[in-house]
Amino acid sequence: QVQLVESGGGLVQPGGSLTLSCTASGSITKHTIGWFRQAPGKEREGVSCIRTGAGDSYYLDSLQGRFTISRDDSKNTVYLHMNNSKPEDTAVYYCAADPTWNPQPMCELNDANYWGQGTQVTVSS
Repeated sequence: QVQLVESGGGLVQPGGSLTLSCTASGSITKHTIGWFRQAPGKEREGVSCIRTGAGDSYYLDSLQGRFTISRDDSKNTVYLHMNNSKPEDTAVYYCAADPTWNPQPMCELNDANYWGQGTQVTVSS
């Protein structure tokens, strides 16, 4: 059983940066970890997922390189670094974990065993 807690959300101005953290209650060394988001009136989408051992990662194409995912397994924590934020990035961001080896289908299919409660990110001036 893995419990996930997101933190770091808040208000950021367009063009600004924000770092989200996802901390797990147990070891995540055998899990792929992903960040997902759900904007009002829209379906949840996979933003970025990263394989265990900081291996392969997957990013949503529309991000155009603005976000970076990283993980520190010694701290059971995964980060999402958001740069050049845009109003369309406004959403509730969720962290998820799954004992899968492949990050791409996890992100594309919104499929994971464990989910956090989410943290709100608002991009606005």
